[in-house]
Parts: sequence; C-alpha cells; structure tokens
Amino acid sequence: QVPVVQSGGGLVQAGDSLRLSCAASRRTFTTYAMGWFRQAPGKEREFVAAISWSSGNTYYADSVKGRFTISRDNAKNTAYLQMNTLKPEDTAVYYCAAVFTYYSGDYYYQEDKYDYWGQGTQVTVSS
Repeated sequence: QVPVVQSGGGLVQAGDSLRLSCAASRRTFTTYAMGWFRQAPGKEREFVAAISWSSGNTYYADSVKGRFTISRDNAKNTAYLQMNTLKPEDTAVYYCAAVFTYYSGDYYYQEDKYDYWGQGTQVTVSS
C-alpha cells in the first residue's frame, strides 16, 4: 500500500480557489504530522504548511498566511490544503508528505523530517 497519496490541483485563474488532499496509510504507520511543500520551475522546494496530527496545531509559510488553510480528518487519516485567493506566484508542483516518526520541537518546516512523500500535483495559476 502506498504510504501517501495526494489528489487535487489543476489550472485556475488568479483569485480562484483549489483544494488539495493527502491520504496517509494507517495500516502500518502512525501519523505524527503532515505537510505541504511546493517547487516552482527553477526554484528549490519550499515549505508551505503543516499540521500536527495530535494537537491540530498548524504552521504556515509567510507567503501563504491568510490565504491557505491546512486541516485534517483523523477518521480518514487525510490532510487538506485549502488554497484561496490564488496568485500566479503560487504556480508550482505541490507535494504532500507525512511524518511517521516521533520528533519533539517544531520540526515541521524541515523536509528531512518527513518520511514519505506524495507523487506531486501541478497547480497553475494564470493571471
């Protein structure tokens, strides 16, 4: 069973909204956190948002605060990224990732703490 499966994405106009989903396998793994990262053409992958599975605390990059919302559904072991007021600079491949290892502290911004990654999905925002 694939540990992390993501869905959503597509082509929208500036100001529109999109929702991405990310389902983590619960058969073998305990989920401690899930996060979203993105990579625009010619740029390094960057942190977007993350959520602690136990507390529900959320973390955001400054560039998306107030526009993006990450949430979780414990019953479905699924995280969602609601993206509102999209801008052309949000265009990127978006990756979800899951943390199946316990860490203390605010590790959510660190890529190397995520154990499994989704396949990536393209989000394109036209002006």
